[in-house]
Amino acid sequence: MRTDTGFYSIIDYTVDGPDTQRELVAAFANIQERWVRFYPGYRSARFHVSTDGTRVYNIVHWASEADYRNFEVTSDTEGRMAAIDKALQGLSGKAEPRMSGDPRYVVVREVGPGPRQTDA
Repeated sequence: MRTDTGFYSIIDYTVDGPDTQRELVAAFANIQERWVRFYPGYRSARFHVSTDGTRVYNIVHWASEADYRNFEVTSDTEGRMAAIDKALQGLSGKAEPRMSGDPRYVVVREVGPGPRQTDA
């Protein structure tokens, strides 16, 4: 199995229910489409919602840290942040960011499907 290398920004929100989850995903997907996806090195944004309706994770995948850093330097951060604030204010429910520190990551290991390992 191939490890999906690259650089990731993982955005984590606590929300107050499934309706807010759906609204937040729709709003953040729109932000990716309007503000982010056309930058060099952008690979994807995946949205994960908890089955209990309380969390949303937005995992943004970049080809490299350099591509992400270039995006940070050359993009309209002020405009994008204003769009995020507007999206959050437009939700019918409540959403709060849960990130602590710098939400940026690299893949260091992945375990894929295969035969069961036995103790030797």
